[in-house]
Amino acid sequence: MSVSPEKRPLVAVAALGGTISMVPGDGEDHAVPRLTAADLLGDLGENLEMDVRAETLAGISSASMDFATLIRTRDWAAKAVDEGAEGVVVVQGTDTLEETAYFFELTWASEAPIVITGAMRNPSLPSADGAGNLLAALTVAADPRSRGRGSLVAFNDDVHAARWVRKAHSSHVEAFSSNPAGPLALLSEGLVHYFHPVAARPAALPLENADFSGLVPIVESGVEDTGELLETLVKAGVKGVVLAANGAGHVSAGSADVIERVLPEVPIVVAGRTGAGPTFRGTYGFRGSESDLIAMGVTMAGWLDPRKSRLLLHTLLATGASRDRVEAEFRLRGDLT
Repeated sequence: MSVSPEKRPLVAVAALGGTISMVPGDGEDHAVPRLTAADLLGDLGENLEMDVRAETLAGISSASMDFATLIRTRDWAAKAVDEGAEGVVVVQGTDTLEETAYFFELTWASEAPIVITGAMRNPSLPSADGAGNLLAALTVAADPRSRGRGSLVAFNDDVHAARWVRKAHSSHVEAFSSNPAGPLALLSEGLVHYFHPVAARPAALPLENADFSGLVPIVESGVEDTGELLETLVKAGVKGVVLAANGAGHVSAGSADVIERVLPEVPIVVAGRTGAGPTFRGTYGFRGSESDLIAMGVTMAGWLDPRKSRLLLHTLLATGASRDRVEAEFRLRGDLT
């Protein structure tokens, strides 16, 4: 991207830890978070056609990511945009990166892009991918064509929409995919090539007075699922439950009986466990089918996978959303009709 000297975009970078920041210490064999935001940028800033403001907000494995860190990062990013940043990059571990990206997608109101990236290989390994991914994320964040696209993931020279992206491999550098929609863009020769125009996004969910205390677990269906785990969780006082259901949104007859009993106590969202494809709404009619569950008052997740569904349900419940509001938001964000 060619930028005139008098109009250099400002990009804000927040570092949260993760593999990209991990190196072994002296005499140690195992990598842990040690590198700061300034360390990660290194010499990149000398050759960029943009100004970069970087800050280390955390130094954690993304397996330890929590809502408090996400909210603090989102607020930091919003302040950076208010102070003149034209885009934001968040650097973190990959284990929960897709969830971070979707949380920002749900709660990010700015037209400025917020781009999440990380690395699969730490800097001490051959062919470490962190610097390349960070450079790609900076390029995406500074590109005016990224405005209005919300939360994005830049990884391995692909650009993914938070709505679709998921970690699909535990160790490969091409770990992230967007099945079935595909990437929004790719980077080539330092330029972002978008395949799709900017699309309208649902309004950001407000976080004022949000209370993320309490549990919203994911329960996966399977062979000989009696629904006992679901019933135990409801008795323990969970705020809501996401069921990673079979096929297009199906559970066992035993689970259906439990769901019918506990629905007055907690909202239940049914998402597909397959990793691709939507939950159905009116094809099957057996006990535990999508039609049966909808008739009880279950919310279907549509195209949202269980992890994205949990983020949406937890955020809605944290802000006091009613059952009708939960249903409406899942139809808005989960269906493509």
